Amino acid sequence: MAPIRAVLTDIEGTTSSIDFVKDVLFPYARQHLPAYVANHGQDPEVRQWLSQAAADGGLPATASDGEIAGMLQTWIDEDRKATPLKALQGLIWAQGYRDGAYRAHLYPEVPARLRQWKQAGLDLYVYSSGSVPAQQLFFGYSEAGDLSGLFSGYFDTEIGPKREVGSYLRIAEAIQRPPAEILFLSDVTAELDAAREAGMQTAWLVRDKVEGLPVSSHEAHRHFDSILV
Repeated sequence: MAPIRAVLTDIEGTTSSIDFVKDVLFPYARQHLPAYVANHGQDPEVRQWLSQAAADGGLPATASDGEIAGMLQTWIDEDRKATPLKALQGLIWAQGYRDGAYRAHLYPEVPARLRQWKQAGLDLYVYSSGSVPAQQLFFGYSEAGDLSGLFSGYFDTEIGPKREVGSYLRIAEAIQRPPAEILFLSDVTAELDAAREAGMQTAWLVRDKVEGLPVSSHEAHRHFDSILV
């Protein structure tokens, strides 16, 4: 087995509680989305994502920003992994972080383990369905302070879906590491299967008992402190 040179980690259910995203971030974005679209709808970046969302959702070209915002709220309710939604959520969450409305949750052992890996010379990366700006905000405004400097790069669904082998091959190419030298951490076995098929090493993070979920071929770990690198 090749030595591990880089750690690629998921966020929700891996470094952080799914409840924080589900109970704090999603409701905040849903509540503030209509006003944010009304106030920033003509900003080039926001306009780009609104247009892409309308096209992806099959809305007519005459759809108003209010109609697009309503569709996006429905997507939030459905937990849809849509790139334009994730991008707009990230922009809204940025304001919440800056206003001190919340701080990103991390499991207690995660900050120390990340620092330990960094000090040991490992490169750290994030791969999450949340947009890259949202990831940077998450670790920049965490309960443990600003951890963003620990990471060498961030990846979201623009590089590809998390359950497809090609996404992990593209990440390995982007960070210029053989897949075998990368350890991918996630709580979702389908993502781990894809990463392993791409040649990466994998570790399954199990925070709570998951009924009916097979361990598959992955070694199960309960906390970051259980992962020996």
